[in-house]
Amino acid sequence: MPYGRRRDDRHRDRGQVAIEYLGFIPVLVLVAMAAVQLGLVAYVAQQAGTAARAGARSASLDGPYAQDCRSAVSGWLADGTGCSSAQLGDEVEVTARIDIPSVVPGWDFGQAEKTATMPLDH
Repeated sequence: MPYGRRRDDRHRDRGQVAIEYLGFIPVLVLVAMAAVQLGLVAYVAQQAGTAARAGARSASLDGPYAQDCRSAVSGWLADGTGCSSAQLGDEVEVTARIDIPSVVPGWDFGQAEKTATMPLDH
């Protein structure tokens, strides 16, 4: 045998590598979950901007801004969506708030909030 190693030594090393890999799996799962959560936060923030713009457009035309605001987001986010409006002279401002879902149960990431302003249509 080269370098004085026996065949049994190499076979035992394979088992050690497998155990080290199993110990690293939880770290990989945690990193993957963090990446998914980060993507989810970004997606909800984008949806909140879309909802605010749709609501402001509707409110500027005296439409049902709250309904239009909610219908502008993905269906699975609509239940956690709330919209409010404020008259600012010749403009209307609509703020959309959407609950951010969590990949990990029990963790609360709060809400994404976006505001849009549109001129009133006279």
